[in-house]
Amino acid sequence: MNCPNFKIGSGFDVHKLVKGRDLILGAVNIPFEKGLDGHSDADVLVHSVCDALLGAAGLGDIGEHFSDTDPQFKGISSLTLLEKCANMLWDEGFSVCNVDCTIIAQLPKISSYKQEMAENIAKAMNIDPELINIKGTTTEKLGYIGKGEGIACQTVTIIKTTKEYK
Repeated sequence: MNCPNFKIGSGFDVHKLVKGRDLILGAVNIPFEKGLDGHSDADVLVHSVCDALLGAAGLGDIGEHFSDTDPQFKGISSLTLLEKCANMLWDEGFSVCNVDCTIIAQLPKISSYKQEMAENIAKAMNIDPELINIKGTTTEKLGYIGKGEGIACQTVTIIKTTKEYK
């Protein structure tokens, strides 16, 4: 049986919102009263993309490659991590077909930032921004996200390889 040369990956990330930090989503600094807490810039969108890509390629997850206990990643831009993930994929012979992301947040509204986020992500991966889709949704005020305590993101990606699988 031959397996197709397409692979699917999914990614998920969540961080709590805290005062005193910038809110960075898709490498866009969004004006808001709180930001996401984390070792890096805590960009849940980009972290979710990283995990989806790594998972599709069978290369583990973001925590394996960029530990949140490693001082070299303290405060790092998540786009730098995404560039490294994309390079890992290219080195293994993969190309990205599409990336579909859903940011889950009660506030702030992200619609006016989606295009800039997609362009930032695409540039870091050296692909066309049209291959990136970003959506936003709420939890209808349910749970920790609905209460404004955090933001999450889930991502699905399809990648292609020239490898032959049996």
